[in-house]
Amino acid sequence: YNKGRQSIDEYLKETAICNPHCTIIYTNPDANQFIFPRAVNILPPEPKEIKPHPYGVELGRLMKMLELTPAKTLQQFLTTEFVRVGAGTAKDICANSALLPRTRPRSISRDMAENLHKGIQKTRIIAPPTDCISPIGGEQLEKGLRKEINAEFYCATTRPPNVYRGNPFIIEAAMAYGGEQSADKTVRVMRFANRVPLLYQQGACATTKSLQTMTWRSYGLQQSRNSIPIGPCTIVIHMTSVWVPFTSEAKEALAHYEGIIKEIKLALQECGRKLASFVNKKKRIKDEAKKRSHIEKFIPHVADALKELINLSEIDSKKIEDDLSEILEHTRGKLEEIKVDNPEYDAEFAKIGKEEKKVEEKSDEEESAKESKSETENEEESVKESTQTTLG
Repeated sequence: YNKGRQSIDEYLKETAICNPHCTIIYTNPDANQFIFPRAVNILPPEPKEIKPHPYGVELGRLMKMLELTPAKTLQQFLTTEFVRVGAGTAKDICANSALLPRTRPRSISRDMAENLHKGIQKTRIIAPPTDCISPIGGEQLEKGLRKEINAEFYCATTRPPNVYRGNPFIIEAAMAYGGEQSADKTVRVMRFANRVPLLYQQGACATTKSLQTMTWRSYGLQQSRNSIPIGPCTIVIHMTSVWVPFTSEAKEALAHYEGIIKEIKLALQECGRKLASFVNKKKRIKDEAKKRSHIEKFIPHVADALKELINLSEIDSKKIEDDLSEILEHTRGKLEEIKVDNPEYDAEFAKIGKEEKKVEEKSDEEESAKESKSETENEEESVKESTQTTLG
């Protein structure tokens, strides 16, 4: 039973964030019980089952479908086994494949299947329907994130449905900025595929490539060239699809498809613009507060100078000071305050896993200290031996 960033505890915690409609009760091997309460009371829309789209079928699967289909002709096979293929589209596919529409599917050889596969790619076919996938939703994703992080600013977005290789997919992103998060560490990245957390191989994931190729300085975060940004921020990226392209059978990272990377970047840019607006606003408020504090320092001195010049009483001097303060607020406007006000924040929920991380970091520091001490002792021993040899 392991603890830390890639543990069962962390997995269930992130599962609760991306499934805000669920309540999860978990007892670990140490007999500690954790309750992850739901953040919303609305169930996500149930996805509908659809047949495969021709663009998303690979050659091996196409040959298997041809072998198992009850259809009597190739045209019937195309119209009954695939979505968005009518009689006219089926005839176009047959023409582009140099195959007759009346060809028996089970009699098609491998070479003929290859021609059919190429003919499908040449034919213009309507994109598949998108009611077969169920996104989390921007508002629900933000509420799930609010349970975990007590931040100053939250935003979330759901991109319009898109298609890659005939498979419909939706990208969602969310950000939490400021609050108790560390400003001098890389941002925390939480990756999900079909509401399932991805805890391993972050460096090999398409989400990481999308993050690295963006200019985060424009959005108020620090960044070295082609690296994960640095700042007090958590970034959530979720992909939902009928077929999520992973880099391996382990299903730990998203494959680098251009269409998917583009959509991830667009979702991050949309959240980034909102973040930049907040960061710039916060900077303006900070600059205004600094300027105002300088002016406020001179108000008592101005009141005292007027008191001496025109022989004002103490009451009149105080009134002038109050009037000058009112004029300052009237001319420069009321100073807005940014507060961390998150009633949905669950301190107990956020605490899960953090103690284990601190223990891990402490043990790592102790190990590195022991290693450095051992290296120093070895160096001193070698110097001592060489000195004795020289003297001898």
